[in-house]
Amino acid sequence: MQNVTRRDFIKMSGALMAASALPAYAQGPETWSSGSERPSFRLPAGTVDCHMHIYDDRFPVAPGTTLRPRNATVEQYRLLQARLGVDRNVVVTPSTYGTDNRCTLEALKRFGRNARGVAVVDTSVSDNELHTLHTGGVRAIRFNLSYPGATTMDMLASLAGRIADMKWHIELVVQGARLPELEGRLSALPCPLVIDHIAHVPEPGGLSSEALRTAQRLVDKGNTFITLSGPYVDTKTGAPAYDDVAPVAKTLIDMAPERMLWGTDWPHPTEKGAKPNDASLLDTIAGWIGRSDWQQMIFVDNATKLYGFD
Repeated sequence: MQNVTRRDFIKMSGALMAASALPAYAQGPETWSSGSERPSFRLPAGTVDCHMHIYDDRFPVAPGTTLRPRNATVEQYRLLQARLGVDRNVVVTPSTYGTDNRCTLEALKRFGRNARGVAVVDTSVSDNELHTLHTGGVRAIRFNLSYPGATTMDMLASLAGRIADMKWHIELVVQGARLPELEGRLSALPCPLVIDHIAHVPEPGGLSSEALRTAQRLVDKGNTFITLSGPYVDTKTGAPAYDDVAPVAKTLIDMAPERMLWGTDWPHPTEKGAKPNDASLLDTIAGWIGRSDWQQMIFVDNATKLYGFD
């Protein structure tokens, strides 16, 4: 008995030493977010995270894609939901998968009725495929011109015409400097338009840029929304205040709070180093909005209507 107990002790000690040598993400679930504290701002009931992604290496990446993060799972996102107090979310097919929306559709099935999706399709998509996407919870299609490959602007008018009758919208990711050249085509869309990541208005000089003026004109026409997300992409001053991006965001918010949305951009795939602190980021954006009635619109009401949540 003495020898067995000693062997067990040695085995347990070895296991503990091995565990201590593992990287942090192998010891527990990775949340793809810095920090662990909750935000100071309390999100209103029914809040919608309008922009997040799921990555799963069971699904093949598209040929030539350059953005290939490690897995970011439904379970990991739910940890962030609990931390921030998010009730509903919109799963966006990332450029990694091209026009293969299976990862997004599986995630939507697992999230259930509190989730919607944004798919990526090209002009070869059939009506039956669009119907299947709709049944699976998709309510928009995405054009990612920052990481091009699956779709091009030449497909925009044709696809927009097909989804308009389905009450879907277009989601656009594009460098802000390109907005002026695209304004005519974007203004003519027969369906709503969502421009992600504060319209990627370039810094420095965002307030005086033609990119911001173009975004303002599009919003002013009443059919364009801006997602308040990812300020870390274009900032030159950095977290936590994003002092250069803040005036741009506030200008858009003050102009049309009824056309603003909010998203986490989890798991922050463009950020190669330390991930943003999502609690701090939420507090910053909530501060930009300021007014409680506008916070209700931007975190809940606008997205509830646009994405067809009950």
